[in-house]
Amino acid sequence: MTTNYSDKLAGRAVVITGASTGIGKGCALALDELGARVFAGVRKEADAAALQAEASERLTPVMLDVTNGDQIQAAVRLVQGSMGDAGVAGLINNAGIGVGGPLEFVDLDDLRWQMEVNVIGPLAMIRAFMPLIRQGKGRIVNISSIAGRSATPFMGPYSASKHALEGLSDALRVELRPWGIHVSLIEPGAVQTPIWDKAMVTLEETVGKLPPEGLEMYSPVIDFMRKVISAGDGIPVSQVVDKTLHALAADKPKARYLVGREAHIRAMVERLPDSLRDRVIASQLPEYG
Repeated sequence: MTTNYSDKLAGRAVVITGASTGIGKGCALALDELGARVFAGVRKEADAAALQAEASERLTPVMLDVTNGDQIQAAVRLVQGSMGDAGVAGLINNAGIGVGGPLEFVDLDDLRWQMEVNVIGPLAMIRAFMPLIRQGKGRIVNISSIAGRSATPFMGPYSASKHALEGLSDALRVELRPWGIHVSLIEPGAVQTPIWDKAMVTLEETVGKLPPEGLEMYSPVIDFMRKVISAGDGIPVSQVVDKTLHALAADKPKARYLVGREAHIRAMVERLPDSLRDRVIASQLPEYG
C-alpha cells in the first residue's frame, strides 16, 4: 500500500516525464491523489486528455519530448510561471525506450537514439530544472532498471543506457550533496506496463533489419524472445510507484531501490564470479549459433 506523504507533497510541484502510460502515469495519478501539483510530460494530445480525465484539476499535462530542447525549456517556463518562488519538489525522469538485438548487428543509429532518449534526455531535464529544484529544495528520481546493474544478452543497447544513467546518477548524487539535493535510482525488474506491446513491435523492427546471416545465427533466440515478450510477466506498477514516492518524500531516501523478486535475484547473480555469472545467464537461453 502506498504510504501517505501528503504532508510532504501537497501543493508542491513534481515534474514527471513519460507519464502517458505505465510507471509514469501511475506516479502522476498517485501524486495527484496526495495533493501534489503534478506536471505530467506526454507526447500526444490524446494522452494528455486521457490523463486529465483520471486526475484532478491540479494535474497539468505538458507536451514534453525529452530529446526536444525547445519543449524542455517551455516546460520549465510553464512550471516556473505556475509555481512562482516555490520551485520544484521533485523531478521524476521516467521517459525511456528499449532497443535490443544481437550487438554485432544492432543498427548504430538505433543505438544512438537509445542513448539520446535514456541518457541525454534525463540529463537535459535535470540541467534545465536544476534552478527550480534548488529553489524548492527538491529531489531527483531517475527510473532506471535492474538492467542498470545486470546486462543481459540481446538487450545490450538498453542495458548500456541504464548503466550510463546509473553512472550519471552516482556522480550527480555526490556533486549535489552540498545542497542537500537527493538523487535516487529506481531499479525494477519487468513491470506490467504497455511496454510489452512496444517491445514486440521493436523486436520485429529489429528482426527486419537483420541480414540473412544474422537471422540464421540467432533465429532460436529470436523465437525465445518472442515467447518471453508475449508472456508479459512482471510486477504491478504500484510497487514501483511506492518506491518512487518514498524516494521523493521519505526523511531518509535511499540511493537505490531494487523493486521485485526478479530484480533482487539478478542483483545477487551479479555478485557471482564473472565466469559463473555468465553460465547462469547463458543457461536461461536456448542454444543458438
